[in-house]
Amino acid sequence: MKPTHIEHIGIAVKSLDEAIPFYEKVLGLECYAIEEVADQKVKTAFFMVGQTKIELLESTDPEGPIGKFIEKKGQGIHHIAFAQENVNDALKQAEENGVQLIDRTSRKGAEGLNIGFLHPKSTFGVLMEFCGK
Repeated sequence: MKPTHIEHIGIAVKSLDEAIPFYEKVLGLECYAIEEVADQKVKTAFFMVGQTKIELLESTDPEGPIGKFIEKKGQGIHHIAFAQENVNDALKQAEENGVQLIDRTSRKGAEGLNIGFLHPKSTFGVLMEFCGK
């Protein structure tokens, strides 16, 4: 289950329209994709920093996971995603090691990746995501 790299860092923002210019003008990054993931009630924007992506997450529904996160904790780092060769195998191995899962099997996420989340109660307060092709 060894991750190959940090796939992305997810950052919850109230507005992509307000956040994207900061990443482009201040940090000099280029937003290469904007995508809505309807079943997760989120709109995403992606930037590359070396091999790692920054994923900005804007809620499309205040009752969605990002909407609730921002209401409770404000804008900021939401999760860290680790690239895995096989997300389902990685989730299974994590569960076998006593980790509480949010997703027992992978589901489709942004950029067509298979994703699965580990509950932060089992990961020292950090929401973790496994993702892969």
